[in-house]
Amino acid sequence: MSAGAPQSLSRRPPFPWRPSTRLAFATFIGAGLILLPLAALVMSALSLRQAAEIWPHLAAHVLPTALVQTGLLLAGVGALSAAIGVGAAWLVTQSEFPGRSALEWLLALPLALPTYITAYIYVEFMGFNGPLQGALRAATGWRSLREYWFPEPRSLPGAIVIMALVLYPYVYLSVRALFVVQSAAIIDAARTLGAGRGRLFRHVGLPLARPALAAGLTLVLLETLNDIGASEYLGIRTLTLSIYATWLNRGSLAGASQIACVMLLLVFALLLGEARLRERRRFTISAQPDRIAARRRLGRGAGALAALACLLPVLLGAVLPVGFLIAETLRLQRLAGLDAALLGQLGNALLLAMAASLIVLALGFGIAAAARRGQERFLRLLARFAGLGYAVPGTVLALGVLIPVAAIDNLVADTLRRWFGLEVGLALIGSGAALLVAYVARFLAIGINGIESGLSRVPPRVDDAARSLGASGGVLLRQFYWPLARPAIAAAGLLVFVDVLKELPATLLLRPLGVETLATTVYGHASRGVFEEGAPAALLIVLAGLVPAVILARTRPSQREP
Repeated sequence: MSAGAPQSLSRRPPFPWRPSTRLAFATFIGAGLILLPLAALVMSALSLRQAAEIWPHLAAHVLPTALVQTGLLLAGVGALSAAIGVGAAWLVTQSEFPGRSALEWLLALPLALPTYITAYIYVEFMGFNGPLQGALRAATGWRSLREYWFPEPRSLPGAIVIMALVLYPYVYLSVRALFVVQSAAIIDAARTLGAGRGRLFRHVGLPLARPALAAGLTLVLLETLNDIGASEYLGIRTLTLSIYATWLNRGSLAGASQIACVMLLLVFALLLGEARLRERRRFTISAQPDRIAARRRLGRGAGALAALACLLPVLLGAVLPVGFLIAETLRLQRLAGLDAALLGQLGNALLLAMAASLIVLALGFGIAAAARRGQERFLRLLARFAGLGYAVPGTVLALGVLIPVAAIDNLVADTLRRWFGLEVGLALIGSGAALLVAYVARFLAIGINGIESGLSRVPPRVDDAARSLGASGGVLLRQFYWPLARPAIAAAGLLVFVDVLKELPATLLLRPLGVETLATTVYGHASRGVFEEGAPAALLIVLAGLVPAVILARTRPSQREP
Protein backbone atom coordinates (compact mmCIF):
# COMPACT_ATOMS: atom_id res chain seq x y z
CA MET A 1 0.00 0.00 0.00
CA SER A 2 1.41 3.42 -0.92
CA ALA A 3 2.22 5.97 1.72
CA GLY A 4 -0.60 8.19 0.51
CA ALA A 5 -3.28 5.53 0.84
CA PRO A 6 -5.97 6.33 3.38
CA GLN A 7 -5.12 4.77 6.73
CA SER A 8 -8.80 4.22 7.57
CA LEU A 9 -8.75 1.14 5.31
CA SER A 10 -6.35 -0.61 7.67
CA ARG A 11 -8.29 0.16 10.83
CA ARG A 12 -10.46 -2.45 12.51
CA PRO A 13 -14.13 -2.13 11.74
CA PRO A 14 -15.99 -0.32 14.48
CA PHE A 15 -18.22 -2.19 16.92
CA PRO A 16 -21.49 -2.75 15.04
CA TRP A 17 -23.70 -1.30 17.79
CA ARG A 18 -23.16 0.62 20.96
CA PRO A 19 -25.95 1.69 23.30
CA SER A 20 -26.78 5.36 23.39
CA THR A 21 -26.24 5.28 27.17
CA ARG A 22 -24.12 2.97 29.27
CA LEU A 23 -27.06 2.61 31.64
CA ALA A 24 -28.63 0.36 29.02
CA PHE A 25 -26.56 -2.49 30.47
CA ALA A 26 -28.56 -2.19 33.70
CA THR A 27 -31.70 -2.75 31.63
CA PHE A 28 -30.17 -5.85 30.01
CA ILE A 29 -29.27 -7.24 33.45
CA GLY A 30 -32.71 -6.49 34.89
CA ALA A 31 -34.54 -8.12 31.99
CA GLY A 32 -32.18 -11.10 32.12
CA LEU A 33 -32.92 -11.65 35.82
CA ILE A 34 -36.52 -12.48 34.99
CA LEU A 35 -36.35 -13.82 31.42
CA LEU A 36 -33.52 -16.30 32.05
CA PRO A 37 -35.24 -18.06 35.00
CA LEU A 38 -38.54 -18.25 33.12
CA ALA A 39 -36.82 -19.65 30.03
CA ALA A 40 -34.95 -22.19 32.17
CA LEU A 41 -38.22 -23.18 33.81
CA VAL A 42 -39.95 -23.80 30.48
CA MET A 43 -36.96 -25.74 29.11
CA SER A 44 -36.84 -27.84 32.28
CA ALA A 45 -40.52 -28.68 31.98
CA LEU A 46 -40.23 -29.67 28.32
CA SER A 47 -36.81 -31.24 27.92
CA LEU A 48 -36.19 -33.49 30.90
CA ARG A 49 -36.52 -37.19 30.18
CA GLN A 50 -38.79 -37.63 33.18
CA ALA A 51 -41.26 -35.04 31.89
CA ALA A 52 -43.20 -37.43 29.65
CA GLU A 53 -43.59 -39.90 32.51
CA ILE A 54 -44.57 -37.36 35.18
CA TRP A 55 -47.07 -35.23 33.25
CA PRO A 56 -49.84 -37.91 33.00
CA HIS A 57 -49.68 -38.41 36.77
CA LEU A 58 -49.81 -34.67 37.42
CA ALA A 59 -52.66 -34.15 34.97
CA ALA A 60 -54.70 -36.98 36.52
CA HIS A 61 -54.02 -36.66 40.25
CA VAL A 62 -52.43 -33.30 41.15
CA LEU A 63 -53.54 -30.55 38.78
CA PRO A 64 -57.35 -31.08 38.89
CA THR A 65 -57.52 -30.61 42.66
CA ALA A 66 -54.91 -27.84 42.67
CA LEU A 67 -56.64 -25.91 39.88
CA VAL A 68 -60.08 -26.19 41.50
CA GLN A 69 -58.80 -25.20 44.94
CA THR A 70 -56.74 -22.33 43.51
CA GLY A 71 -59.64 -21.09 41.38
CA LEU A 72 -62.10 -21.14 44.30
CA LEU A 73 -59.57 -19.40 46.55
CA LEU A 74 -58.87 -16.69 43.96
CA ALA A 75 -62.58 -16.11 43.30
CA GLY A 76 -63.44 -15.90 46.99
CA VAL A 77 -60.53 -13.71 48.06
CA GLY A 78 -60.99 -11.45 45.03
CA ALA A 79 -64.73 -10.97 45.58
CA LEU A 80 -64.44 -10.32 49.32
CA SER A 81 -61.41 -8.02 48.94
CA ALA A 82 -63.23 -6.04 46.25
CA ALA A 83 -66.36 -5.71 48.39
CA ILE A 84 -64.43 -4.52 51.46
CA GLY A 85 -61.99 -2.30 49.55
CA VAL A 86 -64.48 -0.57 47.25
CA GLY A 87 -67.10 -0.17 49.95
CA ALA A 88 -64.66 1.34 52.44
CA ALA A 89 -63.12 3.63 49.82
CA TRP A 90 -66.56 4.93 48.79
CA LEU A 91 -67.58 5.61 52.39
CA VAL A 92 -64.44 7.52 53.44
CA THR A 93 -64.28 9.62 50.26
CA GLN A 94 -67.98 10.42 49.75
CA SER A 95 -69.37 10.63 53.28
CA GLU A 96 -68.58 12.46 56.50
CA PHE A 97 -69.05 10.50 59.74
CA PRO A 98 -67.37 10.24 63.16
CA GLY A 99 -63.80 8.93 62.93
CA ARG A 100 -63.64 9.15 59.13
CA SER A 101 -60.28 10.94 58.93
CA ALA A 102 -58.57 8.37 61.17
CA LEU A 103 -60.22 5.38 59.49
CA GLU A 104 -59.13 6.67 56.08
CA TRP A 105 -55.52 5.71 56.84
CA LEU A 106 -56.15 2.97 59.41
CA LEU A 107 -57.88 0.91 56.72
CA ALA A 108 -54.50 0.30 55.05
CA LEU A 109 -52.79 -1.15 58.14
CA PRO A 110 -53.53 -4.85 57.39
CA LEU A 111 -50.93 -4.57 54.60
CA ALA A 112 -48.29 -4.76 57.34
CA LEU A 113 -49.24 -8.37 58.12
CA PRO A 114 -48.19 -11.22 55.82
CA THR A 115 -51.01 -13.61 55.02
CA TYR A 116 -49.21 -16.58 56.58
CA ILE A 117 -48.79 -14.82 59.95
CA THR A 118 -52.45 -13.79 59.99
CA ALA A 119 -53.46 -17.38 59.21
CA TYR A 120 -51.34 -18.73 62.08
CA ILE A 121 -52.83 -16.16 64.47
CA TYR A 122 -56.45 -16.89 63.57
CA VAL A 123 -55.98 -20.64 63.91
CA GLU A 124 -54.52 -20.10 67.38
CA PHE A 125 -57.11 -17.49 68.35
CA MET A 126 -60.14 -19.43 67.08
CA GLY A 127 -58.92 -22.95 67.93
CA PHE A 128 -60.59 -25.14 70.55
CA ASN A 129 -57.95 -24.20 73.11
CA GLY A 130 -57.78 -20.58 71.96
CA PRO A 131 -59.10 -17.58 73.88
CA LEU A 132 -62.26 -17.15 71.79
CA GLN A 133 -63.70 -20.63 72.25
CA GLY A 134 -62.42 -20.68 75.82
CA ALA A 135 -64.39 -17.54 76.63
CA LEU A 136 -67.46 -18.96 74.84
CA ARG A 137 -67.34 -22.17 76.92
CA ALA A 138 -66.81 -20.21 80.14
CA ALA A 139 -69.84 -18.03 79.39
CA THR A 140 -72.21 -20.85 78.34
CA GLY A 141 -71.02 -23.87 80.29
CA TRP A 142 -70.44 -25.90 77.13
CA ARG A 143 -67.65 -28.42 77.30
CA SER A 144 -67.11 -29.97 73.84
CA LEU A 145 -67.73 -29.25 70.16
CA ARG A 146 -70.62 -31.72 70.24
CA GLU A 147 -72.58 -29.11 72.19
CA TYR A 148 -72.07 -26.14 69.88
CA TRP A 149 -71.03 -25.20 66.35
CA PHE A 150 -68.00 -22.99 65.70
CA PRO A 151 -66.52 -21.88 62.35
CA GLU A 152 -63.38 -23.75 61.33
CA PRO A 153 -60.57 -21.46 60.10
CA ARG A 154 -58.75 -24.42 58.53
CA SER A 155 -61.09 -24.60 55.56
CA LEU A 156 -61.61 -22.94 52.19
CA PRO A 157 -64.11 -20.37 53.54
CA GLY A 158 -61.78 -19.68 56.46
CA ALA A 159 -58.83 -19.15 54.10
CA ILE A 160 -60.89 -16.79 51.92
CA VAL A 161 -61.92 -14.59 54.87
CA ILE A 162 -58.47 -14.54 56.50
CA MET A 163 -56.60 -13.71 53.30
CA ALA A 164 -59.13 -11.08 52.23
CA LEU A 165 -58.76 -9.32 55.59
CA VAL A 166 -55.06 -8.87 54.82
CA LEU A 167 -55.19 -8.15 51.08
CA TYR A 168 -58.21 -5.84 50.68
CA PRO A 169 -56.02 -2.69 51.19
CA TYR A 170 -54.61 -3.19 47.67
CA VAL A 171 -58.10 -2.55 46.32
CA TYR A 172 -58.89 0.11 48.91
CA LEU A 173 -55.81 2.25 48.20
CA SER A 174 -56.22 2.06 44.42
CA VAL A 175 -59.92 2.85 44.41
CA ARG A 176 -59.69 5.53 47.11
CA ALA A 177 -57.11 7.40 45.03
CA LEU A 178 -59.54 7.48 42.10
CA PHE A 179 -62.63 8.38 44.14
CA VAL A 180 -60.79 11.33 45.69
CA VAL A 181 -60.00 12.95 42.34
CA GLN A 182 -63.35 12.43 40.61
CA SER A 183 -64.97 15.65 39.49
CA ALA A 184 -67.73 17.25 41.54
CA ALA A 185 -69.57 18.08 38.28
CA ILE A 186 -70.25 14.38 37.63
CA ILE A 187 -71.53 13.78 41.17
CA ASP A 188 -73.63 16.95 41.20
CA ALA A 189 -75.17 16.12 37.82
CA ALA A 190 -76.14 12.66 39.03
CA ARG A 191 -77.66 14.07 42.22
CA THR A 192 -79.58 16.69 40.20
CA LEU A 193 -81.10 13.87 38.16
CA GLY A 194 -82.37 12.29 41.36
CA ALA A 195 -79.74 9.63 41.93
CA GLY A 196 -79.64 8.45 45.53
CA ARG A 197 -76.60 7.06 47.30
CA GLY A 198 -77.15 3.56 45.95
CA ARG A 199 -77.64 4.56 42.32
CA LEU A 200 -74.76 7.05 42.55
CA PHE A 201 -72.48 4.24 43.72
CA ARG A 202 -73.66 1.70 41.13
CA HIS A 203 -73.91 3.94 38.05
CA VAL A 204 -71.18 6.53 38.70
CA GLY A 205 -68.75 5.33 41.34
CA LEU A 206 -68.22 1.76 40.16
CA PRO A 207 -67.80 2.56 36.43
CA LEU A 208 -65.28 5.29 37.26
CA ALA A 209 -63.42 2.97 39.61
CA ARG A 210 -63.13 0.07 37.17
CA PRO A 211 -59.50 0.69 36.09
CA ALA A 212 -58.35 1.20 39.69
CA LEU A 213 -60.36 -1.82 40.81
CA ALA A 214 -58.73 -3.94 38.09
CA ALA A 215 -55.25 -2.84 39.19
CA GLY A 216 -55.90 -3.43 42.90
CA LEU A 217 -57.69 -6.72 42.33
CA THR A 218 -54.84 -8.00 40.17
CA LEU A 219 -52.42 -7.35 43.03
CA VAL A 220 -54.74 -9.20 45.42
CA LEU A 221 -54.93 -12.24 43.13
CA LEU A 222 -51.18 -12.27 42.52
CA GLU A 223 -50.49 -12.14 46.25
CA THR A 224 -52.98 -14.95 46.77
CA LEU A 225 -51.19 -17.04 44.16
CA ASN A 226 -47.82 -16.27 45.77
CA ASP A 227 -48.92 -17.43 49.22
CA ILE A 228 -47.64 -20.74 50.50
CA GLY A 229 -47.65 -20.51 54.30
CA ALA A 230 -51.32 -19.63 54.79
CA SER A 231 -52.68 -22.08 52.21
CA GLU A 232 -50.56 -24.93 53.58
CA TYR A 233 -51.52 -24.21 57.20
CA LEU A 234 -55.20 -23.84 56.37
CA GLY A 235 -55.28 -27.05 54.33
CA ILE A 236 -55.82 -25.60 50.83
CA ARG A 237 -53.99 -27.52 48.09
CA THR A 238 -53.12 -24.67 45.74
CA LEU A 239 -50.80 -24.69 42.73
CA THR A 240 -48.07 -23.03 44.80
CA LEU A 241 -48.29 -25.69 47.47
CA SER A 242 -48.28 -28.40 44.78
CA ILE A 243 -45.03 -27.02 43.36
CA TYR A 244 -43.46 -27.04 46.81
CA ALA A 245 -44.61 -30.58 47.60
CA THR A 246 -43.64 -31.98 44.20
CA TRP A 247 -40.17 -30.42 44.31
CA LEU A 248 -39.10 -31.03 47.90
CA ASN A 249 -41.28 -33.84 49.22
CA ARG A 250 -41.30 -35.98 46.05
CA GLY A 251 -37.93 -34.89 44.67
CA SER A 252 -39.27 -34.20 41.17
CA LEU A 253 -37.80 -31.08 39.60
CA ALA A 254 -39.47 -31.85 36.26
CA GLY A 255 -42.90 -32.20 37.84
CA ALA A 256 -42.48 -28.97 39.81
CA SER A 257 -41.43 -27.17 36.62
CA GLN A 258 -44.51 -28.39 34.80
CA ILE A 259 -46.86 -27.22 37.54
CA ALA A 260 -44.98 -23.89 37.61
CA CYS A 261 -45.59 -23.45 33.87
CA VAL A 262 -49.31 -24.02 34.40
CA MET A 263 -49.18 -21.39 37.13
CA LEU A 264 -47.39 -18.97 34.80
CA LEU A 265 -50.23 -19.32 32.30
CA LEU A 266 -52.65 -18.36 35.05
CA VAL A 267 -50.52 -15.32 35.96
CA PHE A 268 -50.36 -14.13 32.35
CA ALA A 269 -54.14 -14.62 32.06
CA LEU A 270 -54.63 -12.36 35.08
CA LEU A 271 -52.32 -9.69 33.63
CA LEU A 272 -54.07 -9.90 30.26
CA GLY A 273 -57.45 -9.57 31.96
CA GLU A 274 -56.32 -6.43 33.78
CA ALA A 275 -55.01 -4.92 30.52
CA ARG A 276 -58.31 -5.66 28.77
CA LEU A 277 -60.30 -4.02 31.56
CA ARG A 278 -58.14 -0.92 31.29
CA GLU A 279 -58.53 -0.81 27.51
CA ARG A 280 -62.33 -1.06 27.74
CA ARG A 281 -62.52 1.94 30.02
CA ARG A 282 -65.41 4.16 28.91
CA PHE A 283 -65.21 6.86 31.56
CA THR A 284 -62.42 9.38 31.96
CA ILE A 285 -61.67 12.24 34.30
CA SER A 286 -60.52 15.60 33.06
CA ALA A 287 -56.81 16.20 33.44
CA GLN A 288 -57.56 19.88 34.19
CA PRO A 289 -57.89 21.00 37.81
CA ASP A 290 -61.49 20.68 38.95
CA ARG A 291 -63.56 21.04 42.07
CA ILE A 292 -63.44 17.84 44.12
CA ALA A 293 -66.79 16.40 45.15
CA ALA A 294 -67.77 17.42 48.69
CA ARG A 295 -68.47 14.67 51.21
CA ARG A 296 -72.06 14.41 52.42
CA ARG A 297 -72.53 14.33 56.18
CA LEU A 298 -74.43 11.26 57.35
CA GLY A 299 -77.04 11.24 60.08
CA ARG A 300 -76.31 9.83 63.51
CA GLY A 301 -77.52 6.31 62.79
CA ALA A 302 -76.10 6.09 59.26
CA GLY A 303 -72.84 7.63 60.45
CA ALA A 304 -72.48 5.06 63.22
CA LEU A 305 -73.12 2.21 60.74
CA ALA A 306 -70.56 3.66 58.29
CA ALA A 307 -67.97 4.01 61.05
CA LEU A 308 -68.61 0.41 62.18
CA ALA A 309 -68.38 -0.90 58.60
CA CYS A 310 -64.96 0.76 58.18
CA LEU A 311 -63.77 -0.17 61.68
CA LEU A 312 -64.45 -3.91 61.41
CA PRO A 313 -61.80 -4.62 58.71
CA VAL A 314 -59.25 -2.66 60.76
CA LEU A 315 -60.07 -4.56 63.95
CA LEU A 316 -60.10 -7.99 62.31
CA GLY A 317 -57.24 -7.40 59.87
CA ALA A 318 -54.78 -5.46 62.03
CA VAL A 319 -55.73 -4.74 65.66
CA LEU A 320 -56.65 -8.29 66.69
CA PRO A 321 -53.61 -9.99 65.07
CA VAL A 322 -51.14 -7.39 66.39
CA GLY A 323 -52.69 -7.51 69.86
CA PHE A 324 -52.46 -11.32 69.86
CA LEU A 325 -48.78 -11.20 68.89
CA ILE A 326 -47.99 -8.64 71.59
CA ALA A 327 -49.79 -10.70 74.24
CA GLU A 328 -48.03 -13.92 73.18
CA THR A 329 -44.63 -12.21 73.09
CA LEU A 330 -45.08 -10.77 76.59
CA ARG A 331 -46.29 -14.13 77.91
CA LEU A 332 -43.32 -15.93 76.35
CA GLN A 333 -40.91 -13.40 77.83
CA ARG A 334 -42.37 -13.89 81.30
CA LEU A 335 -42.20 -17.68 81.08
CA ALA A 336 -38.85 -18.33 79.41
CA GLY A 337 -37.36 -15.05 78.24
CA LEU A 338 -36.70 -14.20 74.62
CA ASP A 339 -34.92 -16.78 72.50
CA ALA A 340 -31.26 -15.82 72.10
CA ALA A 341 -31.28 -17.28 68.58
CA LEU A 342 -33.79 -14.60 67.59
CA LEU A 343 -30.98 -12.05 67.33
CA GLY A 344 -29.16 -14.23 64.82
CA GLN A 345 -32.32 -14.73 62.78
CA LEU A 346 -32.99 -11.00 62.89
CA GLY A 347 -29.43 -10.33 61.71
CA ASN A 348 -29.78 -12.76 58.79
CA ALA A 349 -33.09 -11.20 57.76
CA LEU A 350 -31.76 -7.64 58.00
CA LEU A 351 -28.59 -8.49 56.06
CA LEU A 352 -30.50 -10.14 53.22
CA ALA A 353 -33.11 -7.37 53.11
CA MET A 354 -30.48 -4.62 53.07
CA ALA A 355 -28.39 -6.30 50.37
CA ALA A 356 -31.42 -6.95 48.17
CA SER A 357 -32.70 -3.37 48.65
CA LEU A 358 -29.37 -1.81 47.64
CA ILE A 359 -29.09 -3.99 44.52
CA VAL A 360 -32.71 -3.28 43.56
CA LEU A 361 -32.21 0.48 43.96
CA ALA A 362 -28.99 0.49 41.96
CA LEU A 363 -30.48 -1.55 39.12
CA GLY A 364 -33.80 0.29 39.28
CA PHE A 365 -32.09 3.67 39.04
CA GLY A 366 -30.05 2.53 36.06
CA ILE A 367 -33.09 1.06 34.29
CA ALA A 368 -35.28 4.12 34.93
CA ALA A 369 -32.53 6.51 33.82
CA ALA A 370 -31.78 4.41 30.70
CA ALA A 371 -35.45 4.43 29.70
CA ARG A 372 -35.37 8.22 30.00
CA ARG A 373 -32.00 8.94 28.36
CA GLY A 374 -31.65 6.07 25.90
CA GLN A 375 -32.54 6.54 22.25
CA GLU A 376 -33.38 2.88 21.59
CA ARG A 377 -37.07 2.05 21.69
CA PHE A 378 -36.48 -1.46 22.98
CA LEU A 379 -35.09 -0.14 26.29
CA ARG A 380 -38.59 0.66 27.50
CA LEU A 381 -39.78 -2.79 26.47
CA LEU A 382 -36.90 -4.45 28.32
CA ALA A 383 -37.66 -2.29 31.36
CA ARG A 384 -41.20 -3.71 31.33
CA PHE A 385 -39.79 -7.24 31.21
CA ALA A 386 -37.52 -6.40 34.14
CA GLY A 387 -40.60 -5.37 36.12
CA LEU A 388 -42.49 -8.61 35.53
CA GLY A 389 -40.91 -10.33 38.52
CA TYR A 390 -43.46 -8.98 40.99
CA ALA A 391 -46.19 -10.76 39.05
CA VAL A 392 -44.38 -14.11 39.21
CA PRO A 393 -45.07 -16.10 42.42
CA GLY A 394 -42.04 -16.55 44.63
CA THR A 395 -42.15 -20.34 44.38
CA VAL A 396 -42.11 -20.22 40.57
CA LEU A 397 -39.32 -17.66 40.48
CA ALA A 398 -37.24 -19.60 43.01
CA LEU A 399 -37.55 -22.72 40.90
CA GLY A 400 -36.57 -20.80 37.76
CA VAL A 401 -33.55 -19.23 39.50
CA LEU A 402 -32.40 -22.55 40.94
CA ILE A 403 -32.05 -24.28 37.56
CA PRO A 404 -29.41 -21.98 35.95
CA VAL A 405 -27.69 -21.18 39.26
CA ALA A 406 -27.34 -24.88 40.09
CA ALA A 407 -25.95 -25.51 36.59
CA ILE A 408 -23.33 -22.77 37.08
CA ASP A 409 -22.50 -24.07 40.56
CA ASN A 410 -21.99 -27.61 39.27
CA LEU A 411 -19.86 -26.40 36.33
CA VAL A 412 -17.60 -24.34 38.60
CA ALA A 413 -17.32 -27.13 41.18
CA ASP A 414 -16.45 -29.75 38.53
CA THR A 415 -13.88 -27.46 36.92
CA LEU A 416 -12.13 -26.64 40.20
CA ARG A 417 -12.14 -30.29 41.24
CA ARG A 418 -10.73 -31.48 37.91
CA TRP A 419 -8.03 -28.84 37.50
CA PHE A 420 -7.06 -27.89 41.05
CA GLY A 421 -8.43 -30.67 43.25
CA LEU A 422 -10.56 -28.21 45.22
CA GLU A 423 -13.92 -29.10 46.74
CA VAL A 424 -16.04 -25.95 46.89
CA GLY A 425 -19.51 -27.46 46.75
CA LEU A 426 -22.45 -25.35 45.58
CA ALA A 427 -20.94 -21.91 46.20
CA LEU A 428 -23.73 -19.73 44.84
CA ILE A 429 -26.57 -21.62 46.50
CA GLY A 430 -24.65 -22.21 49.71
CA SER A 431 -23.67 -18.56 50.07
CA GLY A 432 -27.18 -17.17 49.61
CA ALA A 433 -26.39 -15.60 46.24
CA ALA A 434 -29.22 -17.53 44.58
CA LEU A 435 -31.66 -16.22 47.18
CA LEU A 436 -30.48 -12.66 46.56
CA VAL A 437 -31.00 -13.11 42.82
CA ALA A 438 -34.57 -14.28 43.46
CA TYR A 439 -35.25 -11.31 45.76
CA VAL A 440 -33.90 -8.82 43.23
CA ALA A 441 -35.80 -10.37 40.32
CA ARG A 442 -39.07 -10.43 42.27
CA PHE A 443 -38.96 -6.91 43.74
CA LEU A 444 -37.13 -5.02 41.00
CA ALA A 445 -40.48 -3.68 39.77
CA ILE A 446 -40.91 -1.73 43.02
CA GLY A 447 -37.56 -0.01 42.48
CA ILE A 448 -38.20 0.77 38.82
CA ASN A 449 -41.71 2.16 39.35
CA GLY A 450 -40.73 4.19 42.39
CA ILE A 451 -37.67 5.73 40.76
CA GLU A 452 -39.52 6.42 37.50
CA SER A 453 -42.11 8.38 39.48
CA GLY A 454 -39.29 10.38 41.08
CA LEU A 455 -37.57 11.07 37.76
CA SER A 456 -40.86 12.25 36.29
CA ARG A 457 -40.40 15.39 38.41
CA VAL A 458 -37.41 16.33 36.23
CA PRO A 459 -38.73 18.19 33.14
CA PRO A 460 -37.31 16.95 29.80
CA ARG A 461 -36.01 20.45 29.08
CA VAL A 462 -33.55 20.03 31.95
CA ASP A 463 -31.86 17.20 30.01
CA ASP A 464 -31.72 19.32 26.86
CA ALA A 465 -30.30 22.33 28.69
CA ALA A 466 -27.66 20.24 30.43
CA ARG A 467 -26.55 18.63 27.17
CA SER A 468 -26.36 22.01 25.44
CA LEU A 469 -24.04 23.22 28.21
CA GLY A 470 -21.80 20.20 27.74
CA ALA A 471 -22.79 18.36 30.93
CA SER A 472 -21.94 14.67 30.83
CA GLY A 473 -24.37 11.93 31.72
CA GLY A 474 -22.67 11.46 35.08
CA VAL A 475 -23.14 15.12 35.98
CA LEU A 476 -26.81 14.94 34.99
CA LEU A 477 -27.32 11.89 37.16
CA ARG A 478 -25.53 13.30 40.20
CA GLN A 479 -26.73 16.90 40.14
CA PHE A 480 -30.26 16.62 38.72
CA TYR A 481 -31.68 13.09 38.75
CA TRP A 482 -30.43 11.96 42.16
CA PRO A 483 -31.47 15.01 44.26
CA LEU A 484 -34.98 15.18 42.78
CA ALA A 485 -35.60 11.42 42.83
CA ARG A 486 -34.10 10.83 46.30
CA PRO A 487 -37.44 10.80 48.22
CA ALA A 488 -38.94 8.31 45.74
CA ILE A 489 -35.77 6.19 45.91
CA ALA A 490 -35.93 6.12 49.72
CA ALA A 491 -39.61 5.11 49.67
CA ALA A 492 -38.94 2.36 47.11
CA GLY A 493 -36.02 1.08 49.17
CA LEU A 494 -38.19 0.92 52.28
CA LEU A 495 -40.89 -1.04 50.47
CA VAL A 496 -38.36 -3.52 49.07
CA PHE A 497 -36.72 -3.91 52.49
CA VAL A 498 -40.01 -4.82 54.18
CA ASP A 499 -41.16 -7.08 51.33
CA VAL A 500 -37.92 -9.06 51.58
CA LEU A 501 -38.40 -9.43 55.35
CA LYS A 502 -41.89 -10.88 54.74
CA GLU A 503 -41.07 -13.03 51.70
CA LEU A 504 -41.56 -16.71 52.54
CA PRO A 505 -41.79 -18.97 49.41
CA ALA A 506 -38.45 -18.02 47.81
CA THR A 507 -36.73 -17.91 51.21
CA LEU A 508 -37.93 -21.40 52.10
CA LEU A 509 -36.71 -22.89 48.85
CA LEU A 510 -33.39 -21.09 48.28
CA ARG A 511 -31.98 -20.21 51.71
CA PRO A 512 -28.60 -21.78 52.50
CA LEU A 513 -28.63 -24.85 54.71
CA GLY A 514 -28.76 -23.89 58.37
CA VAL A 515 -29.65 -20.23 57.75
CA GLU A 516 -32.87 -19.03 59.38
CA THR A 517 -34.64 -15.70 58.89
CA LEU A 518 -37.60 -14.24 60.72
CA ALA A 519 -40.03 -15.58 58.09
CA THR A 520 -38.64 -19.13 58.09
CA THR A 521 -38.55 -19.14 61.90
CA VAL A 522 -42.24 -18.26 62.10
CA TYR A 523 -43.02 -20.89 59.45
CA GLY A 524 -40.99 -23.54 61.28
CA HIS A 525 -42.71 -22.96 64.63
CA ALA A 526 -46.14 -22.99 63.00
CA SER A 527 -45.34 -26.22 61.12
CA ARG A 528 -44.43 -27.88 64.42
CA GLY A 529 -47.68 -26.69 66.03
CA VAL A 530 -45.99 -24.25 68.42
CA PHE A 531 -46.63 -20.94 66.66
CA GLU A 532 -46.66 -19.09 69.98
CA GLU A 533 -42.89 -19.69 70.23
CA GLY A 534 -42.46 -17.78 66.96
CA ALA A 535 -44.59 -14.83 68.12
CA PRO A 536 -41.57 -12.53 68.77
CA ALA A 537 -40.22 -13.11 65.24
CA ALA A 538 -43.70 -12.57 63.77
CA LEU A 539 -44.11 -9.36 65.78
CA LEU A 540 -40.80 -8.02 64.44
CA ILE A 541 -41.96 -8.66 60.86
CA VAL A 542 -45.28 -6.93 61.50
CA LEU A 543 -43.70 -3.91 63.20
CA ALA A 544 -41.33 -3.49 60.25
CA GLY A 545 -44.27 -3.65 57.86
CA LEU A 546 -46.25 -1.02 59.76
CA VAL A 547 -43.90 1.77 58.66
CA PRO A 548 -44.51 1.59 54.88
CA ALA A 549 -48.18 0.75 55.47
CA VAL A 550 -48.66 4.00 57.40
CA ILE A 551 -46.67 5.96 54.78
CA LEU A 552 -48.84 4.59 51.97
CA ALA A 553 -52.03 5.24 53.91
CA ARG A 554 -51.15 8.79 54.97
CA THR A 555 -50.12 9.80 51.44
CA ARG A 556 -52.87 11.95 50.03
CA PRO A 557 -53.84 11.08 46.45
CA SER A 558 -53.19 13.83 43.93
CA GLN A 559 -56.22 15.79 42.87
CA ARG A 560 -55.32 15.36 39.26
CA GLU A 561 -55.31 12.05 37.46
CA PRO A 562 -51.81 11.02 36.33
